[in-house]
Amino acid sequence: MAIWQLLLFIPACFALNMAPGPNNLLSLNNARCYGFRSALFAGFGRIAAFSVMIALVASGLAVILFASETVFFAIKLAGAGYLLWLAITLWHSEDSPVAEVSSAKSLLWLARQEFMLAAGNPKAILIFTAFLPQFVDSTGPVSTQFFTLGATFLVLELSAIAIYALFGIYLRHWFCKPSRVRRFNQACATFLAVSGLNLLFSKQA
Repeated sequence: MAIWQLLLFIPACFALNMAPGPNNLLSLNNARCYGFRSALFAGFGRIAAFSVMIALVASGLAVILFASETVFFAIKLAGAGYLLWLAITLWHSEDSPVAEVSSAKSLLWLARQEFMLAAGNPKAILIFTAFLPQFVDSTGPVSTQFFTLGATFLVLELSAIAIYALFGIYLRHWFCKPSRVRRFNQACATFLAVSGLNLLFSKQA
């Protein structure tokens, strides 16, 4: 892989990492509720899900997976249902859900939440299928290039998680009134619900 290809990939990839979406919103809200370290730890659940997706794309299994409309619909249905469940939970959450997460079980629960949200979105693997191959030189070692691009994507994704978590910490200090927290929770819940409905009614291609 030529160095110029990687230099073109990094800014395009980081823009994709930073795009607002359900997972980034979850990192922001986790930091606001539980602190920066908890949100960053939870983000490794998303990294694990994306690692599996990148491995599927690199091995070519993604093509087989999405050749089946039944499998695609099952994943989409599960992902949309999980988004809607999160939306309902957040809408009815406490006005001031600031708490410290110290137990391993609670941290693992947050990480599992990130993993489920990322894994339940079939559009994510479609993005990898369409995005990563554009920067692969077919005349060179394809597997090595996929590993390099995938690793770079995951590092940039972790950076995006940290940025959204820092913004969540900033919001934590801004929400001194329960009414602000309630409106923010409802706005986030609405966004998640819309994302879930959009995923549910979207087509495969």
